[in-house]
Amino acid sequence: MSRISKIELDDRNLPPPTPEISQERKVAIFDLIEENSFVLPAREDRVVPEGPYHLDLAIRDKRLVFDLATEAGDKAAEFHLSLSPFRQVVKDYYQICESYFNAVKTLPPSQIETIDMARRGIHNEGSRVLQERLDGKAEVDTDTARRLFTLICVLHFGA
Repeated sequence: MSRISKIELDDRNLPPPTPEISQERKVAIFDLIEENSFVLPAREDRVVPEGPYHLDLAIRDKRLVFDLATEAGDKAAEFHLSLSPFRQVVKDYYQICESYFNAVKTLPPSQIETIDMARRGIHNEGSRVLQERLDGKAEVDTDTARRLFTLICVLHFGA
């Protein structure tokens, strides 16, 4: 039961997403809910509530906020991560995604595939950074980190 069963993005103060960003968001949330691994590690000073968890993800005061509750609504954890380690990889990811979306319209499949491979590589880097930043706070597998990184990009787009 160490998983996320519901996710909300706090995008109240952000501009409306583009259609591409909106689609990325929907796919990432759907895939994340379908399959993920999210474990809150044991701590000496507190009992860790069992999942599944509801996750509210937001950017506040230039920090990425993970606010977790149990399905019963009890507070499970909250942690804030600096956005600084994500800035360059998010910027690179947006640039390669823009290239990819443009390539799909005009370039042959071989060139689209090359751009897509680069996009996946940057996405993997972003998920690695996220796993490092979550160390000691939460344990996530690679696929969960990839999907969460997509949601961070969605939030970062308007921040």
